[in-house]
Order: sequence, then structure tokens, then C-alpha cells
Amino acid sequence: MRKLSMATLALCMASLLGCSSSDDEEEIVLPEIVNQFETQVDWTNGVGNGVEHYFSRLTPVTYKDTVFVAARDGEVEAISAASGETLWETDVRKEVNFWPWADNDSAKLSGGILQAYGKLYIGSEHGEVIALDRETGEIVWRKAVPGEALSSPAAGDGLIYVNLGSGKLLALHPDTGEERWRHEQEVPALTLRGLSSPTSANGGVLFGEESGKLTVLIAENGYTAWSAEVATAKGASEFERLVDVDTKPVIVGAIAYAIAYNGNLAAVDVRSGNVVWKREYSSYRDLSIEANVIYVVDSDGIIYALDKDSGIERWSQSGLRGWYLTAPTVAGNYLAVGDQEGNLHWLDKQTGDLVSRESFDSSGFYVEPVVAEDKLIVVTRDGEVSAVKIP
Repeated sequence: MRKLSMATLALCMASLLGCSSSDDEEEIVLPEIVNQFETQVDWTNGVGNGVEHYFSRLTPVTYKDTVFVAARDGEVEAISAASGETLWETDVRKEVNFWPWADNDSAKLSGGILQAYGKLYIGSEHGEVIALDRETGEIVWRKAVPGEALSSPAAGDGLIYVNLGSGKLLALHPDTGEERWRHEQEVPALTLRGLSSPTSANGGVLFGEESGKLTVLIAENGYTAWSAEVATAKGASEFERLVDVDTKPVIVGAIAYAIAYNGNLAAVDVRSGNVVWKREYSSYRDLSIEANVIYVVDSDGIIYALDKDSGIERWSQSGLRGWYLTAPTVAGNYLAVGDQEGNLHWLDKQTGDLVSRESFDSSGFYVEPVVAEDKLIVVTRDGEVSAVKIP
């Protein structure tokens, strides 16, 4: 199985489709806007070197008044959401030397962060899941797993669920890391660099497969309850047949929502697995749902608002197309997204209009902003952590 990063995919697609000469190329520029408000930064901190240019999905997580962040090398940090003060920090690498000439191996953290059962859980490309005490940062256990842990684990029914790049999904005991059961799926020859984070609800575990399916397992034993087709592989080349469901399923009431790359956005009945509706949208970024609206950033960087019950489009915003946006985050009356150059964009969630923009660390954003009470937590690729006041 080969994992393909989105940057590699873009280059491959360009070579397949043909490239125009440099004289004919148009520079992609941000649309000009007049800020309706200025972005207020309450505090700034940092976590190691961040994820740098790697495809590590280390999304911050909050608990009460604390923000937890991690860097790819192995640093994990707890920060006060109110003041930005570091409460504790831990390095999860097995051996760390602080001599200038020391060669410390990276922990290659890539899947996290999950906060549950009084602990933090993070996966790595080394094939490990690491559990830390939420209050102190001390390592509680580390478990070798049969594959790369590229997405955040999930919690539910007294277990931790970890989706792996090898096609296996494991259920682990939260206190010890002991494996309770495992599920295996078929993995296509070529896939995107990423995996669906599982979702736990009503005694089931939902996750997207790289074959274009949304699957539900019974939490007690890992048996398959049903699988629904979100996208179907079409075309002659392996690139054309990419239909990964790399996003985290979102459950609202009795309906699960999932989206595939090069495929569809689908609403599926959780009880039966029947597809309620499908719409042709392609994405590898997580969905955001509030009230009766689904917010989607598609593979090209176009932002959509869709009716939750029908999938009918309410508005679209194409002004940020080509800027490799993060997943969208609902923050008060606005929608917030980051881009590859470190710009934080605010949209009116009712109309989709761009209303404000602020430039942060030029290393850019990879993971979506996270809401912490009246603040928005943003983390750049180089590990700059900022708390922004929600307007």
C-alpha cells in the first residue's frame, strides 16, 4: 500500500494534466477585503517545532480551562486557556539528550490529540499509541500497534479506538493499552496520506474506509454492523480511483455524515446504514455542523454551507480557492479557516462573505482552529500557539 500526501497528489495531477508555461501561469492571490473587525490575539505560546512540513494531524484539544498541544518531535504541552501560561510539558521520546551534538530521534507524533478518561492519547508513525496523565503529563503507558496511527483516536463504551494505516482498527483499554479486539479492512494499492478518525456513539464505532465506505462496528466485539457506500472508484488510473473517506464521521441524531475525496458527501441512517442523500462534493478535511447547516471545505479550497436535512447548497465562497485551507470551525457568528501561508480568515456564517483576515506565522496552518470558550486556538506548522478572541 502506498500513501500519497496531498502535495504529492497535486504535483502528480499537474504532470498528468499538463502544465502551462510560466508566462501563462496566473499567481493565485487573496481577494481584497476591508476588515470589518481586527483580530485580537490574547496570548501566544509555542510547542517545539510544531509539525513543520510533515502531514501530522495534531489538532489541539481543550478540557475546562486548559489547552493541550503537541509537536511532531515528541513535545506535549498543557497551556492555560486564560493566560497562555505553560502548566506542564512532557517529551514522549524514549530517550532525550540535551547535548548540542546529540541526535534525538523524532517521536513522529501524527495522530491526536484525544482527551478522555483523565488522559491524553496520541498516535505516531512509529506504530505507537501513547497515553499521558491529563493533569501531570506523565506517561501512563505506551503501546506498540501494527501500523501508523495517522488520525486522532476516539473514546466510547469504556474503550479507545485507533485507526491504523495498515487497515486495522484496534480497541484498547484506556488504563493499560491492552488490546480488546481488532478489525481488518481491505486497503487499496494507492491512498491519500491520512486516515479517518473514528466516532463512537450508541454502542457503535463509525469510521471511513479508504475504499470509499462508511462502516459501523459493534463496540463490544468489533463485528461489522453495516457498511454504506459514500463514493465509488471510477476511472482507469490509480489517481482517478482515489476515494478515501479520510474525515471523521459526524453524528447528529440518527444521521451520520461523511465525505470522501473524489466522491460524495453522504447522509446515512445510523440504525440501518441506508443512504438518506448524497451530493457530489470532494474533500479530505473534516466537516463542521451547527444547527441545521453543514460547512465543508472541498479539495480545491471552496467553502460551502449546505442544508443538513437535504444537502441543498445555501452558499459557496470560492475566493480562497487554491490556498490549501484547514477544516472550517464555527466560532460565534463566524466561520474560521486557516491557509497554507498562515492567514486566518473569518467568514459570515450566514452569507459566506469574507469579513476579516489576519496574518500569523508564515509557516502556515495545517490543522483547524479549536474553540476554547470565548477564544479560538490556532496552531501553525512551526508550533506557534495563539489564542484569538472570538468577535
